[in-house]
Amino acid sequence: MDRASADHAVSIVAPDGEQTSRFLVTHHASGLRTLVKRLVKAGVVEVGIERPDGPIVDALRAAGLVVFVIPPGQLKNLRSRYGSAGNTDDRFDAYVLADVVRTDRRRLRPPLVDQPATTALRPLTRARKALLAHRIAVADQLRAHLQICFPGAVGLFADIDSQISPRFLQRFGTQERADRLSIKRWTAWLTSVGHRGRTPAQTLHERLTGAPRGATGPAGDTAAAVTAAFVATLRAINAQIDALAARIAEQLALHPDAPIFTSLPRAGTLRAARLLTEIGDTRGRFPTADSLACLAGVAPSTRQSGKIRALGFRWGADKQLRDALCDFAGDSVKANPWAADLYRRARDRGHDHPHAVRVPARARTNIIWACWTTPTPYDPSRHHALQRVLNQDQSAAA
Repeated sequence: MDRASADHAVSIVAPDGEQTSRFLVTHHASGLRTLVKRLVKAGVVEVGIERPDGPIVDALRAAGLVVFVIPPGQLKNLRSRYGSAGNTDDRFDAYVLADVVRTDRRRLRPPLVDQPATTALRPLTRARKALLAHRIAVADQLRAHLQICFPGAVGLFADIDSQISPRFLQRFGTQERADRLSIKRWTAWLTSVGHRGRTPAQTLHERLTGAPRGATGPAGDTAAAVTAAFVATLRAINAQIDALAARIAEQLALHPDAPIFTSLPRAGTLRAARLLTEIGDTRGRFPTADSLACLAGVAPSTRQSGKIRALGFRWGADKQLRDALCDFAGDSVKANPWAADLYRRARDRGHDHPHAVRVPARARTNIIWACWTTPTPYDPSRHHALQRVLNQDQSAAA
């Protein structure tokens, strides 16, 4: 069956490949009940679908049907088996999914379902990640706007999306308001908002007065309205990110696998939660560390034709899992000598930053997989490669 936003195309195929029924159901409770009833009445026991989640999958599994997930990328390639046009049609895709379940049953595996604690935590971590991307986009728009109408506010603080920058723009959002800021008033305002930055008030005053002047008068008032809109959006996003972070920490503390992921170096709470939810808690999903590395896209893909053999980037991967693993590995480079050594040697070989980060990420999968399957929290003293690097550093220092 092929999923859509309003209705879903369903195709039922007989064992000989003949399509016996084709119909549409609406995306409502009554439509899902009709779907299950007609499938069961037709004797269907296995269903092919594009996505592994949502009310449809829940309804099919509750009825005892076996669900096979065929991702959109695979479906796109499978269309060429049934026609040369390559056009997208929901009814045709429903037939392709049904017939592939019939012909390629031995290659398909039902997706393994995680425990409720993991499935409840996953949307929180993904929503927070999406809000972080939205914050970056709004911050870029605000920065571009200020560079035209109020350049002095752009480089005033370290980040335009930090906690202090929106508060400054809310209080002194125009050039005329900022002109009234003396060093004494700077000091008083920083104290009133509880700013603990290491940049003194005099330096901030010099940055503001040394920048090109912004718009004043009616043009400045108009620009201030736009600034206020961006600032309000940015503060709202920051508030929701903080709320999600608190909820993630609360649920992670109750998860049985939390000690495994929080023990990883520099994983903290939020990175640990994201790793946990993207890897899952069903151990049968990854029988080997290589299977985890390949799905995460941190292991290279081998391409061979004749005498030519090359290793390249693995495009077919779980992008959410790859992003979580590379984010963790990239940050662990800052504090872990072993990971830093892997990253440095990769850079010395001429790899760019994303490629060099995937090198320690690939090595990290072996450690994460071993801790995950045991299950045992990470212990640096038992990490022989790390201890070897530490001993080499101590010998070099001596």
